[in-house]
Amino acid sequence: MTVSTTTGQPTETRRIRVLLFSDDRTTRDAVRFAVGTRPAPDVEVEEWHEVATPTMVEMAVKDESNHYDVLVLDGEAQPYGGLGLCRQLKNELFECPPVLVLIGRREDGWLAAWSQADAVVTHPLDHTAVAEAVARLARS
Repeated sequence: MTVSTTTGQPTETRRIRVLLFSDDRTTRDAVRFAVGTRPAPDVEVEEWHEVATPTMVEMAVKDESNHYDVLVLDGEAQPYGGLGLCRQLKNELFECPPVLVLIGRREDGWLAAWSQADAVVTHPLDHTAVAEAVARLARS
């Protein structure tokens, strides 16, 4: 249990499972490092599930025995990036978890909007921005 900084009252810690997709191992490592185990005082990452292909993302989120609280998708993955994958998941899944998309350029923000992403962070990754985005999505 944690204590709210605004009310001083105890708050429940949200324990979350995160699916992380990137074809680049260094990007996956950077995201895990940025978020850590506690992206916010009230949010704890209980489990990371890392995948390197869009097919593995689809299999993981469509498997009814899995539940992910947040999806982090690399929009720069090749040959099929996280932006197209995000749009596909948002349109195919009845209750798609919130999605954070990592994009290469701030100018690609319109693509993130098209993909129906819930949050966007640009490369190079700002550790604070990534952690805040994951925490915010975990609370939504």
